[in-house]
Amino acid sequence: MTLHNSGAVPQAGGMLATLTQANNRKGNLTHRVKDLPIPQFIDLLEQITREFEHFLRAIDLINNETLETLLEQILEAFTLKIGQILQADRTTIFLVDEEKAQLWAKIAQSDDGKSPEIRIPIDKGIAGHVATTGECLNIPDAYSHPLFNKEVDKQTGYHTKNILCMPIFNKHERVVAVVQLLNKMGGMPFDATDEQHFREFASSIGIILESCNTFYIAARNQRGVAALLEATKMLGRSLDLETTLRAVMNQARDLMQADRSTLFLLSRETNELWTKVAAADEKTILEIRIPANKGIAGYVASTGETLNIPNAYEDPRFDPSTDKRTGYYTRNILCMPVFNSSSELIGVTQLINKHQGSFTNSDEEFMRAFNIQAGIALENAQLFENVLLEKQYQKDMLQSLSDAVISTDMQGRIVTINDAAIELLGCPVRKASGKVNKLHWQDKLVGRYVWDIIPIENLQMRLQDSLKTAAKHYVPEQSLTVGLHIATSAVSEGTVEDDGNTVYTLTISDRTDPSRYVAWNELPTEPANEASNGNYVVEPTYFTKAQIREIERSINLTVNPLTNPEGSVRGGLVVLEDISQEKRMKTTMYRYMTPGVAERVMALGEDGLMVGERKEVTILFSDIRGYTTLTENLEATKVVELLNQYFETMVEAIFNYEGTLDKFIGDAIMAVFGAPLPLNENHAWMAVQSALDMRRRLKEFNEARMVEAQPQIHIGIGISSGEVVSGNIGSQKRMDYTVIGDGVNLSSRLESVTKEYGCDIVLSEFTYELCRDRIWVRELDKIRVKGKNRPVSIFELIGDRREALPAESEDFLGLYIAGRTAYTQMEFQAALKHFSAAQKLRETDQAVEAHLRRIQDYLTNPPPEDWDGVHTMTSK
Repeated sequence: MTLHNSGAVPQAGGMLATLTQANNRKGNLTHRVKDLPIPQFIDLLEQITREFEHFLRAIDLINNETLETLLEQILEAFTLKIGQILQADRTTIFLVDEEKAQLWAKIAQSDDGKSPEIRIPIDKGIAGHVATTGECLNIPDAYSHPLFNKEVDKQTGYHTKNILCMPIFNKHERVVAVVQLLNKMGGMPFDATDEQHFREFASSIGIILESCNTFYIAARNQRGVAALLEATKMLGRSLDLETTLRAVMNQARDLMQADRSTLFLLSRETNELWTKVAAADEKTILEIRIPANKGIAGYVASTGETLNIPNAYEDPRFDPSTDKRTGYYTRNILCMPVFNSSSELIGVTQLINKHQGSFTNSDEEFMRAFNIQAGIALENAQLFENVLLEKQYQKDMLQSLSDAVISTDMQGRIVTINDAAIELLGCPVRKASGKVNKLHWQDKLVGRYVWDIIPIENLQMRLQDSLKTAAKHYVPEQSLTVGLHIATSAVSEGTVEDDGNTVYTLTISDRTDPSRYVAWNELPTEPANEASNGNYVVEPTYFTKAQIREIERSINLTVNPLTNPEGSVRGGLVVLEDISQEKRMKTTMYRYMTPGVAERVMALGEDGLMVGERKEVTILFSDIRGYTTLTENLEATKVVELLNQYFETMVEAIFNYEGTLDKFIGDAIMAVFGAPLPLNENHAWMAVQSALDMRRRLKEFNEARMVEAQPQIHIGIGISSGEVVSGNIGSQKRMDYTVIGDGVNLSSRLESVTKEYGCDIVLSEFTYELCRDRIWVRELDKIRVKGKNRPVSIFELIGDRREALPAESEDFLGLYIAGRTAYTQMEFQAALKHFSAAQKLRETDQAVEAHLRRIQDYLTNPPPEDWDGVHTMTSK
């Protein structure tokens, strides 16, 4: 239908276009319909409806997931028909990808039903020349043309004779595709008639291809936006770092339609990129770490630049070894940085093998937007993980404190209470039922007012003052008295035993009636409302004094405010330092024995600690050789630092074999094995193992000093076994555990003897006899130490019999033992022969030298016939 003058209705397809022109003034449609009769107005409505139906069909097409298949079908049909019309043996339609500056085409379906995509640079070869110039190329002899690549024929086995390559333009005269035809049927080359036939339908094909490509790009962008929205929505669903990592990788892969995706996080501490991936069983999570400056991901992490690689094997930064090892083939890669809210690089996303084609600039834009959201999600997850780690750190730190520590909120209610505090109140956390009772106590105490649980005078006043004014209070030597009710079925000879089911209840003395105790100090409360009919909400449980065990503590009380970074009070902290006799004694004992041994000693009670007794034990003395020379050029702080480091590792060697540290004497150590408690293992053997461990640790200690160009440390160790008197000597305020007796004196003398014989560990015969089957030794001598008349045989400790001796050591020991035997039998010529041979194996052995000197003397001045072979020491 036609309308006259300005009221005419535009033709179909033009009305909406006219109304959407940029220079069309507002109200144009209103002006058009103002004077229209009803029939013409109905025609106008139908025309606009038809145009909108076209738009709706276009939108449906964009949203249709088969659009890509439709484009493939159109290309396949056009390729077939153009080849038939122009009688070509092979036909290829290359579409122009201006974004990537490439020509791309779908080739014939492979065995798996997929149509592989090929891409070539837009400025290379015959097709590239046609695409960039818009000129037709009709080549009768392909091999004579300079743009033809003969290598393609060699690779495929095909022989190209002639080529017709034609451009396809859109309505703006821009090349949108190139058609390449090979080998015209009949042996004749393509001619001008073929070119004319092609041009007859080329413009229509151009419009169709451009429309399809436009729809394809719009559809891809539409899917990308939808996937991006879904991905960002998924990222906000969890604060767990591992869950967020998986969500980022999965959503990025789906968003980009990639085969694989990886998110690497940057660890600045180790300068590594790391990620977590599922193992083959889909259950085990594996952590992967790579240097932050290696490979493609490392390049992006180092520079913060995006890498879009269409052909991975042509990029020198790509490492193909992983593909070779796994059998996977990497075609293309999109690797992009991830930044946090402070624009700091925190990770890298890496996508591999886009399902169709290569990654485009549009893909980069989508991933850039995605990475912004991923960065926020990762930052939140990392912050949350740091909060959890800090919370756990504070919890662990709280539990590791030996003092009782209780934190409260602003009202004084308990928020956290450590094990030491629960134990101070009477809960036996180390007994069989300790774990169950500890959890029960925590449940009962958390949320209660701290002054209801800790009955210390003026605690409420001090804490409330601290919460209100940030004041700090320290009050020494306060009394704390609580009651403990124990419910158990296990009773042995009148003593309550913890059978694992024992229930311990904290009780506090009733303020109105001190003769009774209230369980958990849960006093009766007033009715909450009328519905309670006047009944108390909590019915307290009372115990008599005879039913509970009273616990008295002497403590130092500290009350401090807990503040936030701005300095405002956010809670309170109550610290209770147990200074009771038991605590002082236990603290003292921890200094010279392991906690386990100390606990067992404490179980003996006060009498068991203070009373002396005779025991068979082994004593170990060790001393640093040349200590004065070693330290005379060191500053005082360096001397203390050296001794502390040395003592730290040596004391560990003693504690590892259940020894008790008796004392430090300057640079010397005295340790006892077998007291204050007997050992399950032979005490002499434990001391010997400790000495061997000290030897090993000293070697490691010296190796570390060599790296720092520090002088080496040498020590001597003397060990002897025998009867001693042991006990905790001193007052209750200051006590030291020690042993006294001949065994102690002899061990000290043997430590000095090590210098004379040039060895590091010397045993007395008493220790040797207790573990002779377990150790390698050599008898050094039979000596009489200064101040003693009875001689004693002494032995150098060589090693543990579980380790074989080297052949050289066996040869030397054979000669030495033969020489020693001849020496004690006064066969000095034979002894001279054996010791001389031994000296050739070890020229600097001091024990051999000492025997050779004595033999020379005895050959000149023979000893009396009743000579017992004993060498008398003239110094301590």
